Amino acid sequence: MINGGENGYHFGGKIFMLKNYFTIAWRNLMKSKVFSFINLFGLTVSITVCEMIFLFVMNEFSFDNFHANGDKIFRVMRIADPAQPGVPWVSGPYAKALLNDFPGEIKQAVRVMPDIDLISCKNRSFNEKSVVLADSNFFTFFSFPLVKGDPATALSEPNNIVLTETTAKRIFGNEDPMGKVISWDKDFKLTVTGVAKDVPVNSSLNFDLIVPITGLDNMPMYKSWTNNDLFVYVQLEKQVSRAAVERRFPAFMDKYVAPHLEGTGFKFGLSLTPLKDVYFEADSDFDKAKHGSRKVVYVFLSIASLILVIACINFMNLSTIRAAERSKEVGLRKVMGARRKSLAGQFIGESLLLATLSCLLSVGLLRLLMPFYGDWLGYRLQVPWSSGYFYAFLLGTILVGGGLAGIYPALILSAFSPVEALRGKLNIGKGGALFRQALVVVQFAISVFLITGTVVIARQMIFMKNRDLGYNPEQTLLVPLNDDLGENVKRFKQELLVNTGITSVSMMTGEPGGFFDGAMFRVDGQENKLWRARTEFADFDFVKTLGLRIIAGRDLSPEYSTDSSSAVLLNRMAASSLGWTPQQAIGKWIKNTFRDTSRRMVVGVLEDFNYTSLKQQVEPLVISPAHYGAMAVIRLKAGNLQNGIAMVKRVCHDVAPAYPFEYSFLDRKFDELYRKDLREQRVLSFFSWLAIVIAGLGLFGLASFTVVKRTKEIGVRKVLGSSVENIILLLLRQLLKPVLVATLIAAPIAYGVMHSWLQGFAYRAGLEWWIFVLSAGIALFIALITVSFRAIKAAVANPTTSLRSD
Repeated sequence: MINGGENGYHFGGKIFMLKNYFTIAWRNLMKSKVFSFINLFGLTVSITVCEMIFLFVMNEFSFDNFHANGDKIFRVMRIADPAQPGVPWVSGPYAKALLNDFPGEIKQAVRVMPDIDLISCKNRSFNEKSVVLADSNFFTFFSFPLVKGDPATALSEPNNIVLTETTAKRIFGNEDPMGKVISWDKDFKLTVTGVAKDVPVNSSLNFDLIVPITGLDNMPMYKSWTNNDLFVYVQLEKQVSRAAVERRFPAFMDKYVAPHLEGTGFKFGLSLTPLKDVYFEADSDFDKAKHGSRKVVYVFLSIASLILVIACINFMNLSTIRAAERSKEVGLRKVMGARRKSLAGQFIGESLLLATLSCLLSVGLLRLLMPFYGDWLGYRLQVPWSSGYFYAFLLGTILVGGGLAGIYPALILSAFSPVEALRGKLNIGKGGALFRQALVVVQFAISVFLITGTVVIARQMIFMKNRDLGYNPEQTLLVPLNDDLGENVKRFKQELLVNTGITSVSMMTGEPGGFFDGAMFRVDGQENKLWRARTEFADFDFVKTLGLRIIAGRDLSPEYSTDSSSAVLLNRMAASSLGWTPQQAIGKWIKNTFRDTSRRMVVGVLEDFNYTSLKQQVEPLVISPAHYGAMAVIRLKAGNLQNGIAMVKRVCHDVAPAYPFEYSFLDRKFDELYRKDLREQRVLSFFSWLAIVIAGLGLFGLASFTVVKRTKEIGVRKVLGSSVENIILLLLRQLLKPVLVATLIAAPIAYGVMHSWLQGFAYRAGLEWWIFVLSAGIALFIALITVSFRAIKAAVANPTTSLRSD
């Protein structure tokens, strides 16, 4: 009974002590509202940023993890050059041949062909951009659940179709879609046999509709080993390794593919990419799979860490400089028997309390920001409110952020001498002041670094946007050729050109910023080797429509009857790579080993133009005449743009009435090509300003403390004749010195990091000295505004009031 009573007494005492600690902590927060607001705001914002980054990172690294057999699923990649990334496009026969030649190693295979198709239902047409043609085992191979239908039979017949929930609702509204008939590509009637859940945002493979690919198997082009237009995924047996299968691929390619490439100069190999690695693969040309960047993930993580560090530094600084104000409290508690350990625990507890409050506020802020965050990322993330991982992360943030922010002030406060503390004459010391200044240096070094990064990225984007690309993108429409436009391409072009608002029209296989295939060529005077170049097939108006410049020879023309079959154009880079000047190239012959049966004469050389991303050097390009293409490039007359678009729409409707009118602007290709880089710019810009605002708040708190501690000194100086200007300069000099030191530290680090980032661009703006001066100037200006407010207020105060202060 006695022991139980003692235990109960001790337990009750501990409860009382914790309650007392909490009460003291709350009173201290309320007593210093300005400092508490700065700490609370900084920690709330930084924890919110960490939460946002956590959701993004968790999503990025979770791609394709939901598939039941994902660790044994691989995507087949075609390799032309071992030093270059593989290409995911293979031909129809691969899947069956792999299953046939790798029994006991490859358990199953599935073909997946992304496509854009016309879907019609209830007198409405949809040009669906996320159609997938796939084998019947698609839903048993992958783990995309069906809410209606049987995964084993939903794609078993050629006339089946499966829709996602959102697509089904868009087409049929609230009606049950099962058994309904849809027209696919005008001529085929398909019956809805399944409804799939919407594809998760963390899937590299995306679709809105799934159609059986078996209906294409008898078409000659899908029996060809060289018609590479689909993906093949394989699932290996549990005991089989990826390396063991890849070792046998050379023999497989020699058996099936090499005979079809004989004489072309092409030679391909195969490799396997684990499904879970597909998302972080380097983008391939027109790879319809979704891709991300580890670099972006690491940028996000770095920003979150830096902002949290800035907020923690604010807390450490402001708590430490307030130590003198709490000296009597500490001294009294030490005299009453409090140990250093319990005092340190009290102050760390205060830090954790503040971190907990900040965390609760951050959850509410996160709810408000999620829609805007989704717009930034281009897709909506869901906050996993029911996930233990999310709450474990929040708890970890409280412990790490609150613990790191509170540990140094706790050690300083708990180490006070009780005698000096009770006298109220405690001095934190020169070492403490230096440490505080060092923390401010770290804060502003991070801020200058982030501002420099923002300026460099913004400048690079502006540089690329304003760079002369070698062609004229203004007033130019891009209209993809659907089946009807492609079959009636001559009529389509003629009807466009009779309109006075249209200057020129060209049909081409690859528009600038689009896809340009590669080919092997035999070359005049170099018959013993093969030459590789990019290719473009276009009609005679290609040069005129894009506004290209001919620097040698002439343009392709219908006036020369042999041009259609026997002429080509080269760009300057193509001529140079063959050892010719533009003038020397005229009259030379080349022959496409895969397409041409006879030689073609070079009749003209074009000035280089950036037909791909500015991240790549201009490659050799061969332009061959052809009266077909995948894209109509239409140049409108300057003036009334909307009338020109209306003309094109009317002609498209006349020639292809079954298809909805779709177009884009050539000058908008910039945003498509550099979407990821623009996203990095937006994110870095926002968080950079956020970081410097938090750092500025910390500097404001430090300035407030400095002014309070030097109140009598300021009063004496004013009485002795010091001007307001002199006193302001005195305070500014002390408070802005750390900002200047931070700039000197941050500049070389920022230079190294941004120099590395710029290496990803073949054409780039330089790292000029003024960028670092500008970044330092911005940080210094913000710091100056922050500090000046307190300095001016102190300098103009009545000296009588200052001298009365204790």
